[in-house]
Amino acid sequence: MDQQIQYCTTPDGVRLAYAVIGKGPPLVRTSHWFTHIEHDLTSPVFRHMILGLAHNHKLLRYDARGIGLSQRDVEITFDKWVQDLETVIDAAGFDKFTLLGLSQGCAQAIAYAARHPERVSKLILFGGFARGVLKREGDMTKAQEGLDLTRALIRQGWGSDDESHRQFFTSQFMPDASRELHQALNKLQQQATTPEIAERFLMTNATIDVRDQLPLVKAPTLVLHSNGDTRVPCSLGQEIAAGIPGAKLVPIDSKNHMIPPDDPAHRQMADAIADFLGEKRIRHLPATTHLSERLEKKAHALEQNWFIKFVLVFAALTGCLIFFWEVYKLVRGGAH
Repeated sequence: MDQQIQYCTTPDGVRLAYAVIGKGPPLVRTSHWFTHIEHDLTSPVFRHMILGLAHNHKLLRYDARGIGLSQRDVEITFDKWVQDLETVIDAAGFDKFTLLGLSQGCAQAIAYAARHPERVSKLILFGGFARGVLKREGDMTKAQEGLDLTRALIRQGWGSDDESHRQFFTSQFMPDASRELHQALNKLQQQATTPEIAERFLMTNATIDVRDQLPLVKAPTLVLHSNGDTRVPCSLGQEIAAGIPGAKLVPIDSKNHMIPPDDPAHRQMADAIADFLGEKRIRHLPATTHLSERLEKKAHALEQNWFIKFVLVFAALTGCLIFFWEVYKLVRGGAH
């Protein structure tokens, strides 16, 4: 699918990049920490999800202020993020639509749905939280120490060629993903924004609190959350579902905060969204490998493994020796 990137300007003068892809009922996906509307469409990290959403929908995506193709050095607050969402929706001419929030974008989606109930027909939230780490119960000293450590890692390594610092985040977002996907996400982090902006995003996320807006959401709501998510615990998804009247919670069987294309949870998530929207399930999910291809890749990997090769050669030689030994015994026995 092709996309045409366009620009709009917020009331405070910030330039935002957005794109519409696909055909069908309108669907808006909120921005989040790692977005770049140009690279996301080719990256194995997000391509499968974008194409899946655009399979039956006219999908609106955008880069929030500070990231991707949008203006970088700008003021960043949670209210400004919600303003960005309002701006691109109006610029794209979307009137009534399904709104999808991912990760930190869930809080933005909740705030928008509460403020504009007449425009959101359905709300889908995946891997989200209603309150940041500094607004949760527990040891605040420990939470602050963890936040300070994360900030230091961002400052020291986000913009460098050394992947080890960014790998800290990647391992939390996709612990069960392949090495290829880890490298892709490490690269995407650099493409998405600068270390300075990444740190400001982190601090803004830490103070988010939209719990008071949960009861104001009127749209039918689906809450999806990986039950083994270490980045955003599933209990935070449960809190959202409990706070929005009539919301449906569907736990996803995965440890990944961001679902890789070949994670079985990808199918579970896609089917749950299709069922919620009353649509036909997608038979072949875009940008994923089929079973035969996965088996072929595994077989090829085994063929390339030197240890497996050694074992196979050793087994073959052993078999030949045993065969000749048995023949020798038979010939010798016949001679007697």
